[in-house]
Amino acid sequence: MTTPRIIFAGTPDFALASLTALVESGRVPIAVLTQPDRPAGRGKKLTASPVKQYAEQRGIPVMQPVTLRDESVVADLAALRPDLMIVAAYGLILPQNVLDIPVQGCLNVHASVLPRWRGAAPIQAAILAGDARTGVSLMAMTAGLDCGPVFHIEEIEIGVNETAGELHDRLAALGGATLIAHLDDILAGELVSAAQDEARTTYAPKIEKQDAAIDWSLPAAELVRRVRAYNPFPGAYCFVGAASAANSGLKALPPLKPLPQGCRLKVWRATAVDGSAEPGTVLRSDRNGIIVASGAGALRLDELQLPGKRRATAQEFAGQLDLSGQRLE
Repeated sequence: MTTPRIIFAGTPDFALASLTALVESGRVPIAVLTQPDRPAGRGKKLTASPVKQYAEQRGIPVMQPVTLRDESVVADLAALRPDLMIVAAYGLILPQNVLDIPVQGCLNVHASVLPRWRGAAPIQAAILAGDARTGVSLMAMTAGLDCGPVFHIEEIEIGVNETAGELHDRLAALGGATLIAHLDDILAGELVSAAQDEARTTYAPKIEKQDAAIDWSLPAAELVRRVRAYNPFPGAYCFVGAASAANSGLKALPPLKPLPQGCRLKVWRATAVDGSAEPGTVLRSDRNGIIVASGAGALRLDELQLPGKRRATAQEFAGQLDLSGQRLE
């Protein structure tokens, strides 16, 4: 079988796993499409995507158009005469004239069991919804949002305490392995795609930072899922309430000062436990844990972070600051 001429389109680490699998299987793309370099880190230094960094290290030509609706970009892609375009978390919509360029179309590696969780954040959505299973879908791309026919789905269970970051890494590796396992059959026409069941469609919108604000009126079980889903981005967070800080009672061990009014706390890991009080009330704050009342039950904060500080276990945190009787908002 002749080695296919493949263009790979992807940007973050999830896409990198599929690109790496392609290269290691001997199917080196003729070009890579990835998002333009973006500011990153505290210094906001212009940074290349993981896919671009990998491609450049291996001498694969890289294209970084701002949009795919530029006719000159479309012409450049067509001039490459690709047999197939493989897309994984690219970040730009492919218009129809781009979808039509590859002889055998465009194949998408998507991190969900389609048609469940079409859209930008399927991993987080699966955790938020309490799904027991998720997976990776190999889909023939059409002009709609993740609505093309599916060639193959590989499923896995979601761990009870698994975070979005941990699940992401497993799905990224699964995506690369699944792509390689079925690519030849797709190209040979031996694996036939099947239309998605539109009646079962759900959508996973892009995650915004404000989505991760903790609403203490929600049940503890739901808050645990939110903490898991927003770890590592953007990180679930809450604030020390204004009234609490005004009536302080916050006790700190030298040389640390009490937490100021409105201080932001990030919560990286948490567990649902028994407890009852006005939602947001800290029921206990000691080396055995920090427990906060919620709309149903309570949340034990297992790993926290103050602004500009490293992450700390509840035991480390409570050994420095006493939040007993305080309110979190």
